[in-house]
Amino acid sequence: MPTTTTTGHFTFADWKESAVTGEDGLPRLAHATVTNAFSGGIEAEATTCDYAIAYLTGTTGTFAGMELVAGRVDGHSGTFVLEERGRFEPDGTVHCSFEVLEGSGTGELTGLCGTGGFVYRHGETKVAYTFEYHLG
Repeated sequence: MPTTTTTGHFTFADWKESAVTGEDGLPRLAHATVTNAFSGGIEAEATTCDYAIAYLTGTTGTFAGMELVAGRVDGHSGTFVLEERGRFEPDGTVHCSFEVLEGSGTGELTGLCGTGGFVYRHGETKVAYTFEYHLG
């Protein structure tokens, strides 16, 4: 099945983080609820994202989460869920890869499959992403 590559940007509209384990000692766990706004190939005004975060040091760690996207992919409307995994580095750089959760597409996005990712650098207000997908 042919794959389409699309790109765009997203911004963090809201980030709320809370400690799951105490602030003392490492490693420690945290939980974050995030709202993102996507433009470009993926268009969504306000996604819903939930992350589990493991801080290995004060500035490094890993995360995993799910993001519900309601909007459009290259003009096709519907909803889908992205499963995300990533890491963050001492300089604030975040590397993340994501995959469409199989069976999560609705509307014109039913059967959506795909993978993508982004690299965020500390201080950026817009984050570029790449998404390779097909509609089955």
